[in-house]
Amino acid sequence: MIAYDFEYYRPGSIEEATHLFHSLDKQGKNPVYYSGRTEIITLGRVNRVVTGAVIDIKGIPKCQVLQMEQNQLVMGAALPLTKLIESQLFPLLSQTAGEIADRTARNKITLGGNVCGNIYYREAILPLLLTDSQVGIAGEQGIKYVPIHQIFDENIQLTKGELLVQVITDQRYLYLPFVSVKKRKQWNIGYPLLTVAALKQEDHIRVAMSGVCPFPFRDQRIWNKKPVFKLYGDGLLCSRV
Repeated sequence: MIAYDFEYYRPGSIEEATHLFHSLDKQGKNPVYYSGRTEIITLGRVNRVVTGAVIDIKGIPKCQVLQMEQNQLVMGAALPLTKLIESQLFPLLSQTAGEIADRTARNKITLGGNVCGNIYYREAILPLLLTDSQVGIAGEQGIKYVPIHQIFDENIQLTKGELLVQVITDQRYLYLPFVSVKKRKQWNIGYPLLTVAALKQEDHIRVAMSGVCPFPFRDQRIWNKKPVFKLYGDGLLCSRV
């Protein structure tokens, strides 16, 4: 149970959402955007998230889109992970996201919520880093589209009031050979020790990891060394040969 009261808003457009945020912020209500609400509820119970107003973005059409447009896959930030997984439009994302929590939780956890979350695993961002995806960020001046590597540094670097609206991935990356492996301490669900996602492009293998440190990352030095991956059972060994 959350031990404080807050106001609830459900805007129907990006413009309404960003205007609401700044208006509520000026009133001292410390507003937050949300879509899946799992993290706000979890952290709100222990007062790690305290807000006087929540802005639900699920009613914004741009945040719900899932379609191919001009050889690009456009994914709305408010899409639940289950919908992305079942679409199989982005197999690496489907496999990686399919290992997050359990199905009940994935029905509520959204792409934007996982990517912008406070927990340090955030596995859904690994395929986006490997595919040089772009993100659509909304602010007072409208929506801008920037490469994810330009705005991701341990976390998505959003200024106050900015909102992650969409993720766009070029079609040429969607069906490249890939592997995604999650290793847990015990059981088949629960928090992982390590998640490794890799994508083969021409003679290079791109690698991104989660769980190694307090934030997910990809490492250009690994990409340039052309590592060789060998699968042993359900484990993954990366070695330089």
